[in-house]
Amino acid sequence: MKIAIIDIGTNTFKLMIARIQEDGSVVIIDKEKIPVKLGEGGINNDIIAHTPFLRGIKAMKTHKEKIDRFQVDEVLAFATSAIRSAKNGKEFVRKVKAETGIEIEIISGDREAELIYFGVRRALEIGNEKALIMDIGGGSTEFIIADANRIYWKHSFDLGAARLLEVINPSEPITKQEIKKLKLYLKEQLSLLWGACEIYSVKTLVGSSGSFDSLSEMIYYKFNTEENPLIKTEYHFDLKNFEVIYKLLLNSTIEKRFKMRGLAAMRVEMIVVAVIMIKYVFKKIKLKEMRLSTYSLKEGILYDYMQNAQNKTK
Repeated sequence: MKIAIIDIGTNTFKLMIARIQEDGSVVIIDKEKIPVKLGEGGINNDIIAHTPFLRGIKAMKTHKEKIDRFQVDEVLAFATSAIRSAKNGKEFVRKVKAETGIEIEIISGDREAELIYFGVRRALEIGNEKALIMDIGGGSTEFIIADANRIYWKHSFDLGAARLLEVINPSEPITKQEIKKLKLYLKEQLSLLWGACEIYSVKTLVGSSGSFDSLSEMIYYKFNTEENPLIKTEYHFDLKNFEVIYKLLLNSTIEKRFKMRGLAAMRVEMIVVAVIMIKYVFKKIKLKEMRLSTYSLKEGILYDYMQNAQNKTK
């Protein structure tokens, strides 16, 4: 059986096509990411502006062409922050259905966090000690406190990189005053997280895909580490190397970032606010270790689907 997963994010529309074998194993057939910037020009006003709306429809048509080419049996399309918060989000969903036949499910922030956890849990062994999982999107950032067995706390904050960019509107390079403004904003907005981390002791940050992918790959190219982290499902960050990349990004202009090896072009604009948020959370909670899960929402959707199918056959 072939299944297509579409993660309709604020910045990127991601497609993954997988074959579920008779023995229950999974073979990934194809992956594609299309930068859409759905939140451009309207995310903090809860609207999908005209131009990104059209980009989104075009991206879905492109994904549909590939889905048809691979003769997929089932399509699961999930929309997150930009669409669930937009006044015309349901209009976008209707338009996609009319033009491609693909039905999009708009999921809540809580459900998104749960699915991210399912993906991370398949990528790496979280262990028995509680870890803080962090997934930075364009529209929202999900935080999950969990161990290998269960979720203890989760929350989706409207603090995605695209939203933060509009709030801060940083210079190139970002100034000390703008960094201070961003940290003060995060301190206030993440009060629920600080409270949860007082209740549940965590020492490890697990970054889920996205910006964390780019950071690991930048470290790989900068320090000539032995193996590209993105060919694996997990990666341990050397915190000294992370600090070097952090300072490099803070002192960079957008022109310099476009030339940085390992930094995907689709993340050039947002990586600075993302890395500031990562470092701020890491220090604020006094974490000791940082890991990467290359699996995230779409892998979580796949394995949740498989688990539900298995339960139905019992």
